[in-house]
Amino acid sequence: MDFGVVLQTNPPASRVIQLAKLAEAHGFSHVWTFDSHLLWEEPYVIYSAILAETRKVTVGPFVTNPATRDWTVTASVFATLNEMYGNRTICGIGRGDSAVRVTNGKPSTLKELRESIHVIRELANSRAVEYNGATLQFPWSTGSELDVWVAAYGPLALKLTGEVADGFILQLADLDIAAWMIQTVKDAAAAAGRDPESIAFCVAAPVYIGDDWEHMRDQCRWFGGMVGNHVADIVAKYGTDGAVPQALTDYIAGRTGYDYNSHGKSHNDHVDFVPDEIVDRFCVLGTAEEHIAKLEALRALGVTQFAGYLQHDNKEETLRVYGETVIPALREKVTAKS
Repeated sequence: MDFGVVLQTNPPASRVIQLAKLAEAHGFSHVWTFDSHLLWEEPYVIYSAILAETRKVTVGPFVTNPATRDWTVTASVFATLNEMYGNRTICGIGRGDSAVRVTNGKPSTLKELRESIHVIRELANSRAVEYNGATLQFPWSTGSELDVWVAAYGPLALKLTGEVADGFILQLADLDIAAWMIQTVKDAAAAAGRDPESIAFCVAAPVYIGDDWEHMRDQCRWFGGMVGNHVADIVAKYGTDGAVPQALTDYIAGRTGYDYNSHGKSHNDHVDFVPDEIVDRFCVLGTAEEHIAKLEALRALGVTQFAGYLQHDNKEETLRVYGETVIPALREKVTAKS
């Protein structure tokens, strides 16, 4: 299992770069960031600085979307970063949440998402692609490599992921929901003639090392509110029975609204509807031993990367314990079994 961190590009950018360097020092392989150009600083500029000051980590958005950024420009950014720093970029993409909703826009359609994945991946892998009736290729790009991972929750988005994505991003760490979604993606891949095991499976959730459960929950309750935005869309489309696990839909019954100015922030003041049980199920909290146990359970479901959100007041200590205890423990157990 690989390990990533998910950061917000809040100013100063130097702080984001510092955390990225610390993550690499503690054995994390990926540094992801939110991508909402109005709510936070421009991530692609910061990626260049992170790559310049690190040696190994892969960087990318968690996640971008086809609506607020031209697909060819997105591909050009990745291909340029790869030329400058080696192939150390990755593209997480979804239909769009905060980046589009804060401007009163709408998430992209699944058709647009599918087409954007193809265009971005082909161009950023130094290949030609048909786009708007023209054949396009970067004449300056050779040898660039980019995987495109798709963030999804709903049945149709999960089906698309299995059909075309290099990886699947699931933004919650509930074991039952993860099992259902991973299997749904694998089934779709098999039905499309793909090898399901060729797909990367990334679970992402707030990660907090500590023993004060009330405080940890309060610091991470924002995540249930963020996930609730996506779940509300799914419930509106599919209802509460049948297509989506009940565990994913029950908790949003008390949801009344959402303020994107507090998106992804530990002091979010409108997520009281998220119960402690959901915080515990969706996040990874507690002692190092409790983290290891949950991550082992996720790995058994087929998860190949865990990415921890660090939007709380214990960033450095959580990174330290992961680097010294959690990551080595999981790697040692893999070695022992092999």
